[in-house]
Amino acid sequence: MATVLHSAPRFASNEGVRETLAAALGDMLLASKERHGEVVFGVERERIEDALRLLRDEHDYQQLMEIAGVDYPDREERFEVVYMLLSLTKNHRIMVKVRAAENTPVPTVTTLWPVAGWLEREVFDLYGVIFEGNTDLRRILTDYGFEGFPFRKDFPLTGYQELRYSEEEKRVVYEPVELPQDFRTFEFTSPWEGADYPLPGDEKAAMPQVVEVKTTEAPKQTGSNAKTNAKAAEKVAPAPKKTATKEPRAPEPTEDRPAKAPRKGKSAGTKAATQPKPRARRKKTDGDS
Repeated sequence: MATVLHSAPRFASNEGVRETLAAALGDMLLASKERHGEVVFGVERERIEDALRLLRDEHDYQQLMEIAGVDYPDREERFEVVYMLLSLTKNHRIMVKVRAAENTPVPTVTTLWPVAGWLEREVFDLYGVIFEGNTDLRRILTDYGFEGFPFRKDFPLTGYQELRYSEEEKRVVYEPVELPQDFRTFEFTSPWEGADYPLPGDEKAAMPQVVEVKTTEAPKQTGSNAKTNAKAAEKVAPAPKKTATKEPRAPEPTEDRPAKAPRKGKSAGTKAATQPKPRARRKKTDGDS
């Protein structure tokens, strides 16, 4: 069998990758790190196209595998757009990030990879990030006329509208979301740490503790009169002891007794009640087994 040789190693190391690519990106680079076995670069938003072209053409990261969005509502530029690149010849992956605000456009990279058109539409549909230069920036996952961006952390889980089929109008209609009941509030605090709401059995904690142990060692503690106390103090007769005298046994069964003499005359003797009545046997036919 012929041996297949390939330039890509089976396992790629991150050793030296961060330093080499950081030097190549130069002033386009804002930050870099290596965590959890991944090399991540943060670049300027306006120069993301130039940075990715450099990594594709000069450092062999040929494929754009994915574009993802991340939302940090507390930041001034709340969104991060993450580009995940793969080098087929090095068998190595890196991630490149840019930051953007709600109304800050990010340059499109459809000029480098045509597949980025679909990926940018997903990020726009779910997060609302605008990609400048994308000529087909339409929703791709949500329904027609959908309002809002589902993956934003300020978007309600129930949405704003619900879709149903109307028997009266014989068509699909949009209506505001109406819940039959409000969402329940769950308390996830451990019972051992203590919860804010009362738990079953907490009412027992307010009961006063027993200081004096109540016993009935003295007659005055029983709550009865002297006559009742004297009656309760009487000794109970012991149980009868077993003796060697045998108790009378039950009569023997009548079947074990000697057979009686036949009666005189025409009347026949009575058969034993416990003897089974013989069954009459019938002749077998061809269908009997």
